[in-house]
Amino acid sequence: MHVPDGFFDAPTSVATGLIAAGAVGVSLQRASRELRETGPALAGLSAAFVFAVQMVNFPVGAGTSGHLLGGALAAALVGPWTAVLVMSTVLLVQGLLFADGGLTALGTNITLMGLITVLVGYVVTRALLKVLPRRAGSVVPATTVGALVSVPVAALAFTGLYAIGGAVDIPPAKLATAMVGWHVLVGIGEAVITAAVLSAVVATRPDLVYAARHLRQDLVLVDADGNRSTVSPDRPIAARPTGRPLGVGIAVTLLVAGGLSLFASAHPDGLEFVGAKLGFESAAKDSAVAGSPLADYGVHGIGNAQVSGALAGIIGVLVTIVVGLAIAKLASLRTNRAS
Repeated sequence: MHVPDGFFDAPTSVATGLIAAGAVGVSLQRASRELRETGPALAGLSAAFVFAVQMVNFPVGAGTSGHLLGGALAAALVGPWTAVLVMSTVLLVQGLLFADGGLTALGTNITLMGLITVLVGYVVTRALLKVLPRRAGSVVPATTVGALVSVPVAALAFTGLYAIGGAVDIPPAKLATAMVGWHVLVGIGEAVITAAVLSAVVATRPDLVYAARHLRQDLVLVDADGNRSTVSPDRPIAARPTGRPLGVGIAVTLLVAGGLSLFASAHPDGLEFVGAKLGFESAAKDSAVAGSPLADYGVHGIGNAQVSGALAGIIGVLVTIVVGLAIAKLASLRTNRAS
């Protein structure tokens, strides 16, 4: 769903840019509590992991592919405000270094993938956690549903923006049907990946999952007469990834970006497919950084496509970790100054 330059008129791009800037600004202020629990390292690692998995397009039928958006997953791992920063970091690196998504459309992409998917995914997750058993494992089905819902909602939001400022006149109902229809299928893939990742983390280190840390079991107290009472812990467990967990996370992320990504589907993603079918794909313009040495996820000058793609993925992961860590530390510094 990376929107290229040219799909929207200038006023719409400016408006989404302002929305994105506001969301990032608020998130820098509000991520403080989340970062006190997790530390900046998990935010940087989460950003790198989302970047890596987004390189792996999976087929969804009829010559179409999709990839993880990652908003719901990031929100479950590091909290919603930090997740907005995580997703914005990914989209910034993709846009500036890899020409994936237009630069004038960066605000649109952050709004759709870095804000809407995070908020929708997290709201659905929290709503389901209120009715599911109060244990860490409940985060997996709750976030899976949140991930599934977040993708078609983002596609519907794209349709709304396009109805306001789209470059080509397309009947909104026709566009909505196509976008939501295909992205429901993409959402199923999103849900499967989200469930797999969260299941692995919850099974090994549930304390590293933000949503799970707030699901501590109530304490049952029994007095001398056998009377029982329950007490809810007033503070969640705070844990930070260090040593082996951090190393394993980085290794897995590098393996996905430098190895698994080489088996990604070459079919166009849902937005590209719908654009070609409905006739607005021609409005797309090349990014201003289309000549970047890493454009299209390959290192220019390396003839072997697999080596080029693997190296580009590894570089992208390392850059994303650094940028994500820097933004998380910036949020922490703003918190310290405010306190």
